[in-house]
Amino acid sequence: MPNMSLTKLPMPEQDPNVRNKNFKEVALGYTEEMAVEEAQRCLNCKHKPCLGGCPVNVKIPEFISLVAEGMFEDAYLKIQETSSLPAVCGRVCPQESQCEKFCVRGIKGEPVAIGRLERFVADWHMKHGRSSVVKAGPNGKKVAVVGGGPAGLTCAGDLAKLGYSVSVFEAFHTAGGVLVYGIPEFRLPKDIVKAEVDKLKALGVNIYTDMVIGKVLSIEELLTTEGYDAVFVGTGAGLPSFMRIEGENLNGVYSANEFLTRINLMKAYRFPEYDTPIYMGKDVVVVGGGNVAMDAARSAKRLGAENVSIVYRRSEDEMPARVEEIHHAKEEGIDFKLLCNPVKIHGDENGWATQVECIRMELGEPDASGRRRPVPVEGSEFKIDAEVVVIAIGQTPNPLIKNTTPDLETNARGCIVAKDETGATSKTGVWAGGDVVTGAATVILAMGAGKSAAASIDEYLKNK
Repeated sequence: MPNMSLTKLPMPEQDPNVRNKNFKEVALGYTEEMAVEEAQRCLNCKHKPCLGGCPVNVKIPEFISLVAEGMFEDAYLKIQETSSLPAVCGRVCPQESQCEKFCVRGIKGEPVAIGRLERFVADWHMKHGRSSVVKAGPNGKKVAVVGGGPAGLTCAGDLAKLGYSVSVFEAFHTAGGVLVYGIPEFRLPKDIVKAEVDKLKALGVNIYTDMVIGKVLSIEELLTTEGYDAVFVGTGAGLPSFMRIEGENLNGVYSANEFLTRINLMKAYRFPEYDTPIYMGKDVVVVGGGNVAMDAARSAKRLGAENVSIVYRRSEDEMPARVEEIHHAKEEGIDFKLLCNPVKIHGDENGWATQVECIRMELGEPDASGRRRPVPVEGSEFKIDAEVVVIAIGQTPNPLIKNTTPDLETNARGCIVAKDETGATSKTGVWAGGDVVTGAATVILAMGAGKSAAASIDEYLKNK
């Protein structure tokens, strides 16, 4: 019998006043009994609209039916048919705007908790499952993947399953891209990412770290002297944007990229065990309204800041962050200063930030993004105390690949231009996908781009 409850089974979580002082995972996951109960809410409807919302084509009703029957390992294998990173997707994908958005149960209540069930299945497999890695026979062709983030890892995994010799070249000392340097431990534990990367290694994927393509080797050299038959570029959007206001060069002002990289990849939150300190004042201001801003603010709180404020120039309705992340931030004591925009960062005689001067905003007509344009309210300036200011207003691709590959077409934002949804570029034998093409977006969209590119590379090399 289906479970006709109109609401999702709640996910157990740490208490907000406990978790805002540690970096342990906020959500604790379903038990086996809870997973079965929630899975039974799925109607396994004929047209399966949820499938249309998944960029990596997970067979959602099929894996949920297996969960409902208690066949957790089979459910994992079903997900793994199309997704290389199920434990990651179950934690950080915005399911509410993708698969769950189209769930029939959402018409008269809440949709089935697809993301929570995917997470449960992946975690269950890590604890109890058998090895599910089957190496394909080599087909004699080599593919280089530039960038070890979600797009690159997905592309690499799909190609390895088809028998290609795949090498991933990662600029940092650890593979994972934004999964390790951007998303905090309390949302995505790094041992989860490592386990997913290790599965790719077991498939035969070679991962080379500290390899800055464009410096150590060029794209052209990968295709010629290094003998690769094709290259996929998934280097993300790691170049931070700034507001270009007075005071951004003061001590205590960080880009969100540096702030989160120090905390996550370089483990500043475990100082002095890891020798990467990060300056943390009593008052912290984070500028921005996306998931990165939420991550930075919640991390600052955990590092001991007493007063953490998010300053965002629009209202909460226009915030691009996930509703869940906004909710968690509020629970943890983050102060939201909405319809405000910084105009200047003030500092002391020693060059350290002391205050952020803001102006109040009101919403006017919609802009190109479809959101109402914020307009300054004359004479409404005010100041917020801030020894630390984190700028989290977006990122663009690093220009290194563009500058060292002259026949690779890019646009005005520095993004590589893809000719179609396969990720094929203007340079023969080179594909690109993820944030380096779209600008900063989501993990699952990057994975979808990596999957599309892998299929296109396979078709190209079979016919070459």
